[in-house]
Amino acid sequence: MAEHEQNPTPTEQDIPAPEASGPTIADAVAAGGAAVDEAQARVAELEAALRDAQLRAQAEIQNIQRRAERDVANAHKFALEKFAGSLLDVVDNLERALEATPETEENKVLRDGIVLTHKAFLDALKKHAVEQLNPVGEAFNAELHQAVSMQPAPDAAPNSVLAVLAKGYTLNGRLLRPAIVVVAAAS
Repeated sequence: MAEHEQNPTPTEQDIPAPEASGPTIADAVAAGGAAVDEAQARVAELEAALRDAQLRAQAEIQNIQRRAERDVANAHKFALEKFAGSLLDVVDNLERALEATPETEENKVLRDGIVLTHKAFLDALKKHAVEQLNPVGEAFNAELHQAVSMQPAPDAAPNSVLAVLAKGYTLNGRLLRPAIVVVAAAS
C-alpha cells in the first residue's frame, strides 16, 4: 500500500483551472471564421478580376477579327488601285487622239476605231468600279478636283469648274486621280 500512497490519484482540486488569459475554443473559431471570411473576400476579388480580364481579352479578339476582316475587304476592294492608276494614262492618250483627229471622211474609220477603243476601255474600267469624274459646270471640290488656274467668267458661278484639262477617276469611291480643272474666278 505504500505504493498507493506515494502516487495519489489527482482530484478535482489538483487539476489546474484553465487560465482566463489563454485563447478559448470560441476565440479560435472566431479567428478561423475571420480568416475564412478574408479568404472568401480575396477569392471573390480574384474571380472578379479574372472575369474582367476575360471580357477584355474577348473584346480584343473581336476587335482584331473585325480589323482583319476590314483589311481583307479593303485589299480585295482596292487591289487594282495601282494597275488602274497606270491605265489612266492610256485613257488620257485615247482622249487626246480623239481631240487631235479631225472628223473628216478620210479619218472616219480611224476616228471610229479610236472612239470604240476608248469606249471599250472606259467600260472595262467601269466594270472594275473605276468611275470617271468630269466636273464641267459643277462647284469646285478640293477633295476631287485640282485647280491649276482661275479665269474670270461672267456667265459662270464663282468657284465653278469651267474646263477639265484631265478627268479624275475614283476606285470604289476612293480617289485615284483628281480632275485637273480651271475654275471660274469671282467677278
